Amino acid sequence: MDVSFNSEDYLKMELLRFTTAGSVDDGKSTLIGRLLYDSKSLFQDQIESITNTSIRKGEQTLNLAYFTDGLKAELEQGITIDVAYRYFATPKRKFIIADTPGHIQYTRNMVTGASTANLAIILIDARKGIVEQTKRHSLIASLLGIPHILVCINKMDLVDYDEETFEKIKKEYTDFATKLEIKDFHFIPISALHGDNIVEKSTNMSWYQGGTLMYMLENIHIANDHNFIDARFNVQYVIRPQSDDFHDYRAYSGIMMGGVLRVNDSVKVLPSGFSSTIKAIHFGEENWNEAVVPRSCSILLNDDIDVSRGDMIVRENNVPKSTQDVDAMICWMGEKPLELNQKFIIKHNCNELKAIVKELHYKMDINNLSRLSEETSLQMNDIGRIKLRTTKPIFFDGYKKNRNTGSFILIDESTMVTVGAGMILD
Repeated sequence: MDVSFNSEDYLKMELLRFTTAGSVDDGKSTLIGRLLYDSKSLFQDQIESITNTSIRKGEQTLNLAYFTDGLKAELEQGITIDVAYRYFATPKRKFIIADTPGHIQYTRNMVTGASTANLAIILIDARKGIVEQTKRHSLIASLLGIPHILVCINKMDLVDYDEETFEKIKKEYTDFATKLEIKDFHFIPISALHGDNIVEKSTNMSWYQGGTLMYMLENIHIANDHNFIDARFNVQYVIRPQSDDFHDYRAYSGIMMGGVLRVNDSVKVLPSGFSSTIKAIHFGEENWNEAVVPRSCSILLNDDIDVSRGDMIVRENNVPKSTQDVDAMICWMGEKPLELNQKFIIKHNCNELKAIVKELHYKMDINNLSRLSEETSLQMNDIGRIKLRTTKPIFFDGYKKNRNTGSFILIDESTMVTVGAGMILD
């Protein structure tokens, strides 16, 4: 592996999480394999193992898809089934890749992989153009609030690197994307199999003047993707050593879900409503003057008040919304359909409480983005708008405002299986 930076530089690097999505056989796994291979982000033993696997299966060349398709069924069928996470770094950035399936029956896996992404790579086969799964995955990326989309027109080698084909697909996708809430998207013509415009500029497409995929991944601006205005600290654990050295020590560890909190800030603890000021902010043995989203840390308060797991620390005069009637978009993942008056466990940040589905407003038609209001249930992989009634109020910001405090999952009470991923509406 080519590593030209030390461990201290590595820890300070900006992290970009991205996901790949597209229809079946669009080349997602091959793309990720090519990206890792050409950026010299693979160990020699990994290359040798995949080379041996390719030879054993009678392949003429190194099958780059095997770097991410690790399940036996994936290798046998030549498809991606589960979400595969891969980690690599360049001197400019750290990356976490979520390689997600293309089959419609694995759309729920795509939701899982995309839920924390800063960026989505939507792959389109240059021969087929935009298909239903392209629209489905783009809609999900939009609903999940992924800020940046890279539309990669793949397999350009199979259409003779034709500029007209690229421009036609680009126009069609742009027309479709105007109906979605996608603010930043770019188009790149590529051939994952041959490496055109992946890490190095393609000599076969001199008409394309934009950056390579790697260039875009390294340079796209993500620093402002978080909500830095509304301070939200999610308490995950109460630290009470009760030792001789730390007899009265009480700190609240968790993660900044939004905004900035500083020492001496006036804060309020929810749901109790008690107020205090921040005494100190710790990260391990370090003392910080401020905590910024998305950092994890421990906060000490000047007042001894009751704070427990699931509570939220916010600024005194900037509190989130609170309600028991939750209006949300839902990506349904359950094998059994979602129907009215069903009871679930809703997990919102660190809180778990009971909820019931009161209304199904509509189901989304993936092809034309119309609303099907006559529907009374959602099937697996459907997307719709629902209203939930929770047993007690939850504190939230709308998903568009804060992805962290505006998201939740639904869990089946009987099986404890996650059956839905929700985005709370304002």
